[in-house]
Amino acid sequence: MNKVYDWREVILWLTLTEERLEVQAIADDISSKYVPPHVNIFYCFGGLVLTCFLIQVATGFAMTFYYRPSVVDAFASVEYIMTSVNFGWLIRSIHRWSASMMVLMMVLHIFRVYLTGGFKKPRELTWVTGVTLAVVTVSFGVTGYSLPWDQVGFWACKIVTGVPAAVPIVGPPLVLVLRGGESVGQSTLTRFYSAHTFVLPLAAAVLMLTHFLMIRKQGISGPL
Repeated sequence: MNKVYDWREVILWLTLTEERLEVQAIADDISSKYVPPHVNIFYCFGGLVLTCFLIQVATGFAMTFYYRPSVVDAFASVEYIMTSVNFGWLIRSIHRWSASMMVLMMVLHIFRVYLTGGFKKPRELTWVTGVTLAVVTVSFGVTGYSLPWDQVGFWACKIVTGVPAAVPIVGPPLVLVLRGGESVGQSTLTRFYSAHTFVLPLAAAVLMLTHFLMIRKQGISGPL
């Protein structure tokens, strides 16, 4: 006869966890935060950006199991994801549409914050981290656009990495850093892949955490 499960063990475990981690206090702090009466649906754009980012992380992580960052194999690996991997077409489509939605929500969020004066004292640093996040988001788009390494991705990469060349003194060295050499090739794709899958996500996560902590500390800005 199977042993009857003793729920007292669960209650004891939860009690010990609460005593050490104070989970209830954290939950109360999150759920009891004051929300000003002027807050409406337009204040949700920032949260939607976070939602899109999490979707990007999940779908992007799934595709790393099949994508090969090689100028020879990149396009074929993307084609394999779309045609042979179970639900690969769905995962990549969600990744692509979520990326577009993330940029759109980010733009709307910036407009909302600017029009309602959310960048004013004492929230200047919150605004700075938000603008930096906007730059990181655009960088996601630039690096991810080239990863399939098709004609569109190749020439987009060539044009984008060539833009800094117009900047005096620091422009040409910056082009070499971005491309990994004189011309666009394997080194460029490797750098874009590393930036897209590691450097930019890490930067975005740190900036988002800082952004949210400042919002929690300062609260939501008041009405105009």
